[in-house]
Amino acid sequence: MPVPSIVPPLADVLDRWRAAIRANREQVERVRPGPERSDFYAPVAAQFAGDPDRTGDPVLDVLRELVHPGEALLDIGAGGGRYALPLARIAREVIAVEPSESMRSVLAEATARHGMANIRIVASAWPMAEPPRADVALASHVGYDIEPIGEFLDAMEAAARRLCVAVFAATAPSDQASPLWEAVHGEPRARLPALPEFLILQLARGRLFEVRLVELQRPRYPNFERALETARFRTWVAPGTEAERRLADALRARLRPAPDGGLESADPPLTVGIVSWAPR
Repeated sequence: MPVPSIVPPLADVLDRWRAAIRANREQVERVRPGPERSDFYAPVAAQFAGDPDRTGDPVLDVLRELVHPGEALLDIGAGGGRYALPLARIAREVIAVEPSESMRSVLAEATARHGMANIRIVASAWPMAEPPRADVALASHVGYDIEPIGEFLDAMEAAARRLCVAVFAATAPSDQASPLWEAVHGEPRARLPALPEFLILQLARGRLFEVRLVELQRPRYPNFERALETARFRTWVAPGTEAERRLADALRARLRPAPDGGLESADPPLTVGIVSWAPR
């Protein structure tokens, strides 16, 4: 597809993408209370456990339409199986590529618990040497902090026979806690690229794509302790510190009782885009 003249050159788009990620990383390195975790998701991995029979997720509803029965699915950054498990009910095989050991453990446990014999877990970052191929390649909420995003997408297309699918929120997950970040650290959050930037990137790459927009309700928590645990993870705050006290005060102001018990965010629903295109 010809690139419209209104779209910036690809090199400029990639430069801006990388610059945003570097600024975000430098900010985190400045405020985090200790050395970088070897496994970033270890403190919260259990919260990402998948359910193969989950309903009420509009993103999953779209993905169920995009993956055809009997196809092989490559799930890049599969996490705890949020989509790998339910899509394995449709696909012939799901190849779940995941670099985090804690996430792989959660996924393996859920796979065994539900008797999902058609999920193959691969311990790797992406891109990877000798990548598996599949009919559909899916990358859900994993591109926000990928500096070499061009190479990431090129490898994704090379691995897909029929379709590539990327899921991005309008705001990166870490940036959805921006009001809490500013209350704790006293400075605006350096924001990561998200759905708007990804769509511009795809146009600059000359890709003809389809995007479906859905709205997701903000997260719900069984109690304040779970909400605070998640907020600490998103804002790089250590427990038992003055920063945690500020975080807890700011968090209480942004939560309300959920209709079915527990707590929910008072923020408006979050827009998420499911972007699909044919690989080149």
